[in-house]
Amino acid sequence: MKQSMLMEKYPISEMDIMKSETTFSTVDEVIAYLKEKIDAHPVATYIATFDHYTHTKNLGEAGEISADILDAKNIICCFGKQLPKPTLLAVRPRAIGVAELKDKFVVSFIDAPNPQAHEFMVAWVKSIVNK
Repeated sequence: MKQSMLMEKYPISEMDIMKSETTFSTVDEVIAYLKEKIDAHPVATYIATFDHYTHTKNLGEAGEISADILDAKNIICCFGKQLPKPTLLAVRPRAIGVAELKDKFVVSFIDAPNPQAHEFMVAWVKSIVNK
């Protein structure tokens, strides 16, 4: 898992997972697996799955998708068990993006301000490598 700054302002964690390293063969399978992890977590709550690829494709000429991306979805969840101030809403909920390329999946997310939530997401993504 590598960490970087996206657009010089967003701290992200990202992992390239070769298809030969996992039993999953589609974005939908990876998303379903992550949903199982969310559902099993004592605090995390599944919110939605967003089909970013279809959304962008349906924009017609206004949408642009890199030719190497075959599919792309976000799974959205929340770890929030406290709401001590209204501005915490700015960093919730969490989203994990899964993009499919010819030979790999690229899984990424903005780093969570809650260290425990961040570590769960890192562990979930790393566990996609299951071969």
